[in-house]
Amino acid sequence: MLKETGYHRNDALLYAKKWALDRNPRYLDFENMGGDCTNFASQCIYAGSGVMNYTPVKGWYYNSGRDRTPSWTGVEFLYNFLVGNQSVGPYAVEAEEDEAEPGDIVQLGDGSGFYHSPVIVHVSRGHIYVAAHTYDVYMRPLDSYIYEKARFIHIKGVRSW
Repeated sequence: MLKETGYHRNDALLYAKKWALDRNPRYLDFENMGGDCTNFASQCIYAGSGVMNYTPVKGWYYNSGRDRTPSWTGVEFLYNFLVGNQSVGPYAVEAEEDEAEPGDIVQLGDGSGFYHSPVIVHVSRGHIYVAAHTYDVYMRPLDSYIYEKARFIHIKGVRSW
């Protein structure tokens, strides 16, 4: 039987602040292999959830650069895992911009799909500020990015055994 636990947003935010402009040596840096943004987003989510999902292929986990699921580092795969997860680990819903909270993820895209996964670190008077890797930023205004579309992934909770 799965038990519900809360998503510890403050832990995710502390992690984002510590590692946004640096790299945690526990994780491979994917910057030169397609980008590190979703890897960083997953690290922040893990800091706030403390639970990975070890389901092969469709789960969400990282043991090493070679032993991980596509959802740990892939923009679309992370979205699909979070909004579709009915099992262990964090789970989320797609939300409206005004429902986004610090610790959530925003994914930016264009006509060919979504390509970037910044972590929301602050919301103030309708302005969203993010942290991200690949082009390392902390407290960057979301409206300073150029993108055609955005989707907001609101993490609702975490399930564990």
